[in-house]
This record gives sequence, structure tokens and C-alpha cells, in this order.
Amino acid sequence: QVQLVESGGGLVQPGGSLRLSCATSQSIFDIYLMGWYRQAPGKQRELVAVITSGGSTNYSDSVKGRFTISRDNAKNTVYLQMNSLKPEDTAVYYCYGDYLGRDYWGQGTQVTVSS
Repeated sequence: QVQLVESGGGLVQPGGSLRLSCATSQSIFDIYLMGWYRQAPGKQRELVAVITSGGSTNYSDSVKGRFTISRDNAKNTVYLQMNSLKPEDTAVYYCYGDYLGRDYWGQGTQVTVSS
């Protein structure tokens, strides 16, 4: 069983920045794939960014060049640095982990981009 706990969401103005954190209860070395998804009201959950245990990353086209995913193995934490935020980035952001072939999700953290 893996627990994922997100933090760092909030309200930010367009053009601003936020950093989300996801702390894991399992050693991050053992989690092959970790990432961030988001779900806006009335929309399906969508991939934002993922990172493998080897450090390879993948981003959705909508956030490429603005968001950066990283992992700190010593702290068992994955981060999502979000810059140049837009109103369309408003959503609940969920941390995701693939551990031994099973999917694990955090409880979600709200990000609201509004003036």
C-alpha cells in the first residue's frame, strides 16, 4: 500500500507560479512511475506530467514549456513546478504513482488561477 499526500495548491493570478509537492509513504526508488493528473469541473481527468524512476519525463502539450516535474529521492517527494499559469490550468491536481503494477492516487489539491 502506498500513500500519496499532495500539498501546495491555492489561488494564484494569471502569469503566476505555484509548486505542488507529493510525499510518498513508500521509498520513491521502488515506484516506477510517478506523475500529476488534473481534473477541471465537468471534464475528464487528464495527464499533466509523469516521471520515471530513471528520471525520464513526459508532459502534455498544454503545459510543455511552463511546467516542470522533478523528484527528490532523498525526500521521497515528487514536485510539479508550474509557471506562467493560465485560467485554464484551474483544476484539482492529483498525484499518481505506479507501484508494482498498481495505481495509487493522492486526495487532490485545488489550483485556481484567477484575477
